[in-house]
Order: sequence, then C-alpha cells, then structure tokens
Amino acid sequence: MIRETLVDAVRAALGRAGFPEPGGGVVLTPADRPEHGDWTTNAALQIAKPAGVPPREAAQRIADALMAQPPAHLDRVEIAGPGFVNLHLSPTWLHDVLRTVAARGDRFGHGDALAGSRINLEFVSANPTGPLHAGGGRWVAVGDALANLLASQGAEVHREYYLNDAGTQLDLFGASLHARYTGADLPDDGYQGQYLIDMADRMRAALGDDVTMEQAREWGYLQMVDEIQRDLARIGVVFDTWFSERTLHERGDVQQVLATLAERGMTRDDDGAVWLRTSDFGDQRDRVLVKSDGTTTYLCNDLAYHRDKFARGWTHLIDIWGADHHGQVKSLQAGLEALGFPAGEPEVLLGQLVKLLRGGEEVRISKRSGTVVTLADILDEVDPDVCRLTFLLQGIDTAQTFDLEVVTSQSMENPVYYVQYAHARIASIGRQAAAQGITRLPLPDANLGVLTHERELELLRALAVFPDVVEEAAALRAPHRVATWVRDFAARFHGFYRDCRVISDDAALTQARLWLAEASRIGLANALAILGVGAPDEMHRADDLEPDAD
Repeated sequence: MIRETLVDAVRAALGRAGFPEPGGGVVLTPADRPEHGDWTTNAALQIAKPAGVPPREAAQRIADALMAQPPAHLDRVEIAGPGFVNLHLSPTWLHDVLRTVAARGDRFGHGDALAGSRINLEFVSANPTGPLHAGGGRWVAVGDALANLLASQGAEVHREYYLNDAGTQLDLFGASLHARYTGADLPDDGYQGQYLIDMADRMRAALGDDVTMEQAREWGYLQMVDEIQRDLARIGVVFDTWFSERTLHERGDVQQVLATLAERGMTRDDDGAVWLRTSDFGDQRDRVLVKSDGTTTYLCNDLAYHRDKFARGWTHLIDIWGADHHGQVKSLQAGLEALGFPAGEPEVLLGQLVKLLRGGEEVRISKRSGTVVTLADILDEVDPDVCRLTFLLQGIDTAQTFDLEVVTSQSMENPVYYVQYAHARIASIGRQAAAQGITRLPLPDANLGVLTHERELELLRALAVFPDVVEEAAALRAPHRVATWVRDFAARFHGFYRDCRVISDDAALTQARLWLAEASRIGLANALAILGVGAPDEMHRADDLEPDAD
C-alpha cells in the first residue's frame, strides 16, 4: 500500500539530498493527529549527526528533494519539532485504500510475514481436576486469538492442550472424588467444592455402589476432560491435539530424554537424585530431573513433551503460561538446548492472572477450597463474544480486573456491543438501500473523489493502518492490539454514521458512501474474525445509542 511507496520516495530523496540511508532503514509511521499530516519520518534526526548537519537543516533538504520529485498522492511536506518530516497527502491516497480493501476482501489485513512457519501453540492446559475457572478464560481467549493472528500472517498454527494426567494431582483428585462417593474424610490437602459432590452422585448413578479409588480417578478424569471440552466449545475454541502426559511414560519418551542427556554429559548424580546441568546454559542453578525416590520432575516430563512437539514436525513452539511459572522458563529452555534444540525454545508468553470481582468484592478461586467461579458460570449469563473481547482488551502481561456484575450486565459498558453494533449498522444500510431500490454500482463506476468529509477520511485512515496493526500484533504476540483497533474503528464508524447520511438525494455521494460502508464492513469483520468474535448483521439497539439515521 502507500507506506511502501512513501518509504521508497524518502529513500530516493535522501540520496538526492546527499545523505546516506539510516542504519535501520527508513522508518515511516502514521501521524498522531491529522494536522501533523498523514505520515511522518525521523530520517533527518537519524542521519544528522553522521552527516554533520543540524537536524532541521537535514529535514529541509529531504523535504525539498521530496517535493522536487513528489510520489503519487503527496500534497505537501512540513518540518516539525527538532527535525521530523511530516508528509501531507491528498485524499486520493485514501480512495486507493478503499479500492485495496474491496479487492482484498476477506484477505484484507492478512499478510505473509510468517509464511513457511510451522508453529505449535500450547495454551490453557489446566489440570483435569476441576472445571475451567473464570480466570482461565483469559488464556482461552488470548491463545485462540493469537493462533488466528499468526495464521493471518501465513503461519501454519497447531492448537494444543496438554493434559497433566500422570501426576500426583490427579491421584489426589481421584482420592477426593472417592471420598465424596463413600462419605469418608477427604485426604489431606484434598480437593473440595460442590462440583465433586455432584460428580460423586453422577458416578454412583453410572457405575453403581462398588467403585474403587482407581476407577473413581479414571472416571472422574474423563468426565472433567469432557466438561472442559464442552466449555471450550461454548466459547468457540477447538484444539487440534489433546496430548496426554501418560503417553510420554508409556512410550518411554521420558527415559529416552534422560538417556540422551546422560550421553551428552548433561546430567550429574547427587544425593540420590539426577540433576540437569542447566547452569551451563544460563539458568541460575542446576535442576532436578529424577528425585531420590525415583520419580521424575515436571521439568523432566516437560522436556520429553516439547521434544515430542519437534519430532512431530513443528519448527517453533509457543507456550502461554501464568506469570507464577516464570521461574521455570529458563530451565525448560536450557534443557531443550542441552538436547540439541535451538536456544530460546520454546517461546513462553507469561500472562498475569485475572482478579475476579463481584460487585467490587474480590472472589477467590481455588479448586481445592471449593470457591470456584467457573468459565461455564460466566457463559451461562454472558454471550461468549462479550467474554472473549473483554479478556482481549488488555495485554496478558498486565493484571486484569474482571467484575462479574459489569460483564454480565446488558449495557453499552460492554465494548463488544458497541463494536458489533457498528457491523450491524453497516448491514442495515445495505438492507435500507435494497428497500429503496438502490444497487451499489461496480467500484470502478463509483466516484470516490466525493469522499472528503473528515469522518470519511478518518475511517479510511484507520483502514489504511489495519494491515500494519495486524502484522505488528502477530510479531509482538499481542492480539489486544487488534482489539484496540476494533474498538477505535467502531467509534469512528459510529461518528461517520451520525454525521454523514449514507443514502441521500445525491446519487454520486450515495454510491461512494455505500462503498465506504462496505470497506468498513470488510475491515471490521476481518478484525473480529481474528479475535474470534462474531460480526452480527442484526442487533437490538441500546437505548443510549442515537436512532438510525438512514
């Protein structure tokens, strides 16, 4: 689009002005405000010192060279601040944006920056010892949106859920369930909660009155996995693989990892335990792989699991973990490097947990204490789109407050309603045009030159930067940037809808605005698709939105 054309023009102007290209290349960014132009570059600031020229003098020489051979759509150039070069374009460039959006259709915003990448993305992976709690909904929303985001840039993405079904927690869960079934005392540090009592009743109905503890564990495990899958389906998330930790032990993968590390001289024996020399790879200290009682640690099992991911053909691994696991990141990366895999694998995204409130009071979450607000509880009251977009409005590296009373309220405080209503309004414009016998002309026959109102240009400017927003969000693993764009774009569309009547007596303007509405629909729908949020054609209008203008 226009950015590449302008970057080439600035690069050529630098040469004509006698300046070298900056070491990091020419950087062009959208201007913060319309009065500052459409795009700005700091090239003069970057080359001024090496060239021995004051920054503003360098900026003026670049500006003069640009205007001597202006690229298409460049109207004028201004020097601002210490030496920024602001480029003011004529509205014709934005009309080209509209044409590009229409031509790309549902591929608008997609790119090829990650083409050829084969990414295994593991997220959620909660222990199958209880229902997904509400805070886990954040990992659900972020992980699924990130998968969509990476795929939009050409990557092949595989969604994976890791079932920790071979450890002591599952044994404790089984013992707790069996205790509820028999009426015995719960084991020390056992799981509590009404869900276990209900599950024990269902188990009795399904299996009768003579269930062993091992049977209780296996029946309860399968029930919890089924429940987790149903909850995920309700919020629109489907995993490609549900990987069982037991597989690693049954196939001998864990022992193979231990043997390989020993052959490489990466382990040592001490106090009856086997240690991995992770300190050789930058970890703070060596880590235990096999405890003195002969059981393997989480790290040992994780090494076997991640080695299996590579064995299945994935070339890059991304895990989403809670911030409380930050101390395990370097150990896992060091262990994989010791096994011969690239340094820095897996890429681990650490997210802050969610603080749940109800009416301003914090709700504690614990499967063991029994105080559990589940994701299903929220989905019983709130549309999944509201839940997803609420979790996606902030980056996962920041703490998030999720007030159940606010989220479950049916009001315009839910930003998803504001966003979806923008899409519904666009659909209503099409229906109204059809009712009046107005057909949108082929785009080449529409006069886009009449789109000069600032509200119209705001929409087009926002559409112009959308592909860059998506590409940068994918590179930064930050789907919340797309959510921010969606919210801002919806606000711009509502402003356009209020101030610019789409269907009017001016046939040329009507056709141009119908095409602007269609381009807006494409951009909004594509962004919502990346976030995994629906784009409805009809919605009930909230009382605090102004009446439809058309």
